[in-house]
Amino acid sequence: MNSLHLEVIKEAYHKIKGFVRKTPLIRSAYLSELCHNNVYLKLENLQLTNAFKIRGALNRMLQLSSEEKTRGIITASSGNHAQGIALAAKHLGIPAKIVVPINISEVKLNRIKQYDVIIIQDGDFDEIETKARNLSVRENLTYISPYNDINIIAGQGTIALEIYKELKNANIIIVPIGGGGLISGIAFAAKSLNPNIKIIGVQTKGASTMYESWKAGKIVDIEEFNTIAEGLLGGLESDAITFEIIQKYVDEIVLVDEESVKKAISLLWKIEGQIVEGAGATVVAYILEEKKKLRNKNVVAVISGGNINNSLFKEILKNS
Repeated sequence: MNSLHLEVIKEAYHKIKGFVRKTPLIRSAYLSELCHNNVYLKLENLQLTNAFKIRGALNRMLQLSSEEKTRGIITASSGNHAQGIALAAKHLGIPAKIVVPINISEVKLNRIKQYDVIIIQDGDFDEIETKARNLSVRENLTYISPYNDINIIAGQGTIALEIYKELKNANIIIVPIGGGGLISGIAFAAKSLNPNIKIIGVQTKGASTMYESWKAGKIVDIEEFNTIAEGLLGGLESDAITFEIIQKYVDEIVLVDEESVKKAISLLWKIEGQIVEGAGATVVAYILEEKKKLRNKNVVAVISGGNINNSLFKEILKNS
């Protein structure tokens, strides 16, 4: 693993802060009363592109050489990372290609199309990284991983710095996990600032590669399947540095049920007025399932994104 230090994350914060939003950290009165504690929501669904991914994308792309910027970049994404890359490319004037899965969320695809990038829609969630890497070699483009990159991880870790500035006595931070870039950055930064803080990662059964790998003590290849938290799909590269960081700094990884995620999406809208996608709602799903475990704690739930198809959102609200 390349070197990751708290100073690297602090440097990332100063590099990107002029481009990104400092998102709100709000106390949820409803969830706090439900759990007999203090529950705070870190609202990255209110970030630019409605997801945290712009942080890591910008930090990584600011490291590119002049030659790399001229040649252009390529990435693979199920949606939110693609939007972050596209916006960063716009800010920095860098040509970008993005490989997305055939069954990408409609709302995410439409939002990527707003930017001047080349979209290649080809393959399943677990195939697009390999396709993008192969194209990067063939076309001499710099490949930017959604998670398997120190600068991406450092950019995502800036969220922990913002949390700590506002809530130094946080006991637990709950974070969604896909490839692990978000939780790696947050866990490393948070543990560096407070070694006693507990970091909990959340996945669904349909997108549980990191959970199964964490249990096995090594990266395993499992067959993922359709989940309401589609932003967490995609598996792991065999050399994923996020896995090593997670093994060291994440205390627990859990799976939540699909129905709990739907309840969380509904609750976040009806009680908190927040539009949240499935991946972002997994952390509140965990709170709903395990509220007794969280008593008398200061808990931060990282709401990672809000890019949900309008039809799905309406269906969930109608049935809840």
